[in-house]
Amino acid sequence: MSIETDTKDWTWVIERPCLECGFDPSAQQLADLPELMRDTAAAWSMVLTRGDAAERPEPAVWSALEYACHVRDVHTIFAERARLMLEEDEPTFPNWDQDATAVEHDYGSQDPAVVATELVAAAETVAGVYAGVTEETKGRRGVRSNGDGFTVETLGSYHLHDVVHHLHDVGSDWVRS
Repeated sequence: MSIETDTKDWTWVIERPCLECGFDPSAQQLADLPELMRDTAAAWSMVLTRGDAAERPEPAVWSALEYACHVRDVHTIFAERARLMLEEDEPTFPNWDQDATAVEHDYGSQDPAVVATELVAAAETVAGVYAGVTEETKGRRGVRSNGDGFTVETLGSYHLHDVVHHLHDVGSDWVRS
């Protein structure tokens, strides 16, 4: 069974807390992102050691493995977007169809150990990008293909919410220390 496409506009999470997962955009600063990306990657690695990581809890709900593949790819996409914002004036990001990517890359059949390694590496890469952001560059802007605008700082917050929210989706007990 295929997963229903999420058409919800999640950009509000850069301004107010998510009551579903508990993410609060005001609880961290841009400087916290590198450490938080690494910490959440470690939590994802633990999730992927579960014996049932590849099993869907319901036919139309992603397994922990599928969510982890998505998060790995989110790290890669957001690293590219943040780099574009730092290198170009107000770039427009190409559209990314996360659902098509999940099908095309057959997320559910990937090896959890390989995905864990790739997710940690992708988190490290994007952590490095965020670590290089300065006071002068954090306000640089970029635009999603649907017209939503971000600064480097709000992009990082939006990115972190996605990672944290999906940890919540898979029942991880990760909590920011």
